[in-house]
Amino acid sequence: MTKRIQSFEAFWPYYLNEHRNPTSRRLHFLGTSGWLASCAAGSVLSPLRMPAAMAAFTGLAVHGTIKGEAEAPRWGHMAAMIGLPLAAAPVAFPSGVVFAYACAWAGHFGIEKNRPATFEYPLWSFVSDLRMWSHMVRGQLWTGDPLEELGLKYEPEAEAQEPVTNSATVHA
Repeated sequence: MTKRIQSFEAFWPYYLNEHRNPTSRRLHFLGTSGWLASCAAGSVLSPLRMPAAMAAFTGLAVHGTIKGEAEAPRWGHMAAMIGLPLAAAPVAFPSGVVFAYACAWAGHFGIEKNRPATFEYPLWSFVSDLRMWSHMVRGQLWTGDPLEELGLKYEPEAEAQEPVTNSATVHA
């Protein structure tokens, strides 16, 4: 079994470490902004269904994030988070998702030369991307080292722990 990060608090510095290059962070900002614009466009095109779908999307994101990804990725949550808005805005929403991932993956594969954390931690990565975007909207993280700017330390050996397994045995 591979070791997994056990909390969102430990994941956040890991996420920032994977986004050390300012150009990569700018690409993420552009992609997230495009995704948010697609959500707004979907709400204009489908004023009843899209806001309801995004409310469910938010509830699933919060639930999945609180429940955590320490044991395994929350792919069911992600599938529902994509499926509900897709049904409500079948052109606008997927366009934004594709645009966001294209920008982010260009940053990871082309600039950072690393593997996106979303492959292992989809919900924590999504929430971290929004958190990074919010810092950038406030004028932070555009240049320099994001960990240094936010006063955080990344300690790879402390990020992951052995997964918790149920060691109870059944006696006949």
